[in-house]
Amino acid sequence: MNLIVAVDKNWAIGNKNELLVNIPRDKKFFREMTTGKVVVMGRKTLESFPNGMPLPNRINIVLTKNKNYKAKGTILVHSLEELLEELKKYDKEDIYVIGGGTVYEQLLPYCSTAHVTKIDHAFEADTYIPNLDECPEWKITAESDEQTYFDLEYYFLQYERKNS
Repeated sequence: MNLIVAVDKNWAIGNKNELLVNIPRDKKFFREMTTGKVVVMGRKTLESFPNGMPLPNRINIVLTKNKNYKAKGTILVHSLEELLEELKKYDKEDIYVIGGGTVYEQLLPYCSTAHVTKIDHAFEADTYIPNLDECPEWKITAESDEQTYFDLEYYFLQYERKNS
């Protein structure tokens, strides 16, 4: 299973249910990586999309505790156990965890690859994910050259879970 995320230098991912910044090349990378694949998210992440609609050309699986929640074009699951059972239907390589913070935290132990856009800036934020640089079981296996978007510098990094 894969994780895909954009983080700032403090491993923040969002503020007030919005991304910290919209970088066109990061969005393009996200689209290229996830189109035709399975994306797993929480309810708030789904609701942060335009009109709260699922991402096109992907299987959208939403994890929510709210059993009355309805979302067109999605597969709804209500527990981690139910989610893991649903994910057995798909190739692990085709599954991308896309947020938010709680979902990343819950599914990190099941991920073997993390695609991280690391932005060299500290934003005002209220949502974070674990810092993979401080997790001994993760290592960087690929790193892009420095990218820039206006005055922001960022890198595309790939982390792999070390074989235990």
